[in-house]
Amino acid sequence: MKYIYLLFLFLFIGCKTDKEPIADLIIHNGQIATKDSNESMVKALAVADGKVIARGTDEEILEMRNKTTHVINANQNFVMPGFIESHGHFSGLGSSLQNLNFLRSRSWEEIVAMVGEKVLESEKGEWIIGRGWHQEKWVRVPEEHIHGYPFHDELSEISPDNPVLLFHASGHAAFANKAAMDIAGVNRETPNPAGGEIVRDPQGNAIGVFEERAQNVIRRAYQEFLEGLSEEEKMDRWYDGIDLATQECLKKGVTSFQDAGSSLEWIDRYRGLAEERKLGLRLWVMIRHGSEYLKDKLDPFPWVDIGDGFLTVRAIKSEVDGALGSFGAWLLEPYADKPDFMGQNTTQIEEVAAIANLANQHGLQLCVHAIGDRANKVVLDLFEEEYNRNPSSDLRWRIEHAQHLDTADISRFGALGVIASMQGIHCTSDAPYVEKRLGPQRAKYGSYPWRSLLNSGAVICNGTDAPVEDVDPIESFYATVTRKRSDNGFEFYPEQVMTRMEALHSYTTAGAYAAFEEETKGSLEVGKVADIVVLTNNLLTCSDSEILDTKVLVTIVNGEIKYQKED
Repeated sequence: MKYIYLLFLFLFIGCKTDKEPIADLIIHNGQIATKDSNESMVKALAVADGKVIARGTDEEILEMRNKTTHVINANQNFVMPGFIESHGHFSGLGSSLQNLNFLRSRSWEEIVAMVGEKVLESEKGEWIIGRGWHQEKWVRVPEEHIHGYPFHDELSEISPDNPVLLFHASGHAAFANKAAMDIAGVNRETPNPAGGEIVRDPQGNAIGVFEERAQNVIRRAYQEFLEGLSEEEKMDRWYDGIDLATQECLKKGVTSFQDAGSSLEWIDRYRGLAEERKLGLRLWVMIRHGSEYLKDKLDPFPWVDIGDGFLTVRAIKSEVDGALGSFGAWLLEPYADKPDFMGQNTTQIEEVAAIANLANQHGLQLCVHAIGDRANKVVLDLFEEEYNRNPSSDLRWRIEHAQHLDTADISRFGALGVIASMQGIHCTSDAPYVEKRLGPQRAKYGSYPWRSLLNSGAVICNGTDAPVEDVDPIESFYATVTRKRSDNGFEFYPEQVMTRMEALHSYTTAGAYAAFEEETKGSLEVGKVADIVVLTNNLLTCSDSEILDTKVLVTIVNGEIKYQKED
């Protein structure tokens, strides 16, 4: 009797294992970097219900298809987890795609000409908006300038009846023409606000540049113009921007986007899109308001995996300084090219501490923008106090950018467990002027010190800070592993490069970890979401130059093809 029972048990088990699950999607004949703990490479994988259900050989995985299975022959192309953009501005990316874009502009004359063309198609009184200019990246300095900033005269001459507001690539300065300044009431007596500067000529006249918080002088005037639009016009404009941002990300292989600061109003809109299954990629959002405003509004948070995992809101964003290019980075020693100035503390540390307290009370991550070495030191001090009060907590608080560090502070990231949310492309984009601002010593040992941070045990997640830079992860990956500019080959202290695998980690598993999402995304393991990208080149083995030639063939989110390159 015992033997008969064992025989039936054996037959039952055999029948159970013979029947493979049916896949909704199969990718085979690929070079698949799974990014699991063993850095496994496989030939094929299967997806069902939006998740990876199996990995293995072509033969094994193709057994899981039926007539309804969508099969992708990768043709030996490179397959990897979808890129995680760990620091960008989603709505801002959409706006940049609606307005003038100067990221590729190489002279002030080119920008003036672009504005002139826009004037011809604009109604009188309509604001002209643009973003992406950077005075340190122009091929020649304007004839009349202050610290490389041009005067407003040319822009005012070509656009006398249209106010013009052009945001610096960093977002930490803005340029306005006379019409815009007149509407804003700017004159010689207009004071500099705390944490900002209206750049003036020797006679005290505003030249048109508004650094850091001084931008609000012009922003308020533009906001009044927007308030004059109908609610329908405003909403249509915002949602159109979100659609544009979504398509831009998917086209470039980005399947998850960590938004570095949105209002509660925008966050409610994102929730509506997620619940209606209208978000085309996954959003992880930082709340961006002051402590006084937030103190009685955070009880509903965190939100985790709203809309089947497409929206998570579990962090608060703050900042303590500005950007290096606009002299806003807060430094321990003066700027080399502005020796009487050490940058801007844009938010009082007491306010950042109040936001930190709110984050701690509500179980939210704290993400603080810090670029200069003083800014990073101050934030690390604040974080260390909190970590010492809660030594067993897994806080995963983040410093956003962490670009220029005092060498004494580098090891503190790994020791404390503070995440360095950095953007590879910023290194090579800023490289032409970093030494000019900081001098060779600070630039060499403290600027974008990825190797030193990794050696300290720190986690670095990667991104682009879009729309400050193009959201393209391929360009940022190239910068991360070469520290070379793609246009002229200029190399910025290559001893701090990441390896190919480290860079891939920074754009996948590290990004997931930085958002408490490593159990569900960032690698192609059974049970994790099927967020996948197919590329023309193997980023782990191709030559440096081939990285830049890499094209996105397919982008898959939750097992659905969201983008496919046309033949």
